[in-house]
Parts: sequence; structure tokens; C-alpha cells
Amino acid sequence: VLLQASGGGLVQAGDSLRLSCAASGRTSSKYNMGWFRQVPGKEREFVAGIRWSGGSTNYADSVKGRFTISRDNAKDTVYLQMNSLKPEDTAVYYCASGGWGPTKSSYDYWGQGTQVTVSS
Repeated sequence: VLLQASGGGLVQAGDSLRLSCAASGRTSSKYNMGWFRQVPGKEREFVAGIRWSGGSTNYADSVKGRFTISRDNAKDTVYLQMNSLKPEDTAVYYCASGGWGPTKSSYDYWGQGTQVTVSS
């Protein structure tokens, strides 16, 4: 499975961005998906996850109410809608397949990451 994350960029605090993660190879439609983020010198941290059916989601406390994860299984694509962005959301964002929740080792495949920078 190849995961291709896109949609990052430079925005101002309060702006919105939508990240996409497109899967190719073996279909991801039967796999849970997650978004993580990482800043230099820190551990990669969980942001949001979604069950393969789309029926259940979970979020890190730091993004609840601002970020929304969704998926379109027909397109093998997972999205992360990020609203009310804050400078502390600045990070490289990674999508991952196969796991659930914040346990990184539960995920089988990882995308290459897309940079999100939020200026104050």
C-alpha cells in the first residue's frame, strides 16, 4: 500500500486546511486510517483516526472540535479538515493505515508526510 499525503501549506492562525491521503496498491477501504503529526525533536503524536466503515472516529484532545477526519472509500482517500488552526498545530502530518488510536506500532503503512505551518 502506498499512502500519499497532500494539502499542507503555510496559513495564518484561524485559517483552515484540508489534508488528503490517497491510497494505492492494495485498497485501503477495509482498513482503519489515522493521522499523526510530528515536530522536530518530539515524538510523532496521534491526531485523529477513523474506522474502515467511517462509523467511528477518535481525536486527540488538542484538536477536538477543530479537526474532522473523514473518508471516501470509493476514492480510497482519507481527509483531515483542520479549522481554527493555531501555531501549535505546525508540524509534518502523516497518514497511516491499519491501526487504531494513538498506538503507532499498530499501523502497518505510513505516508510520506505533508508540512503544515501556521503563522501567528
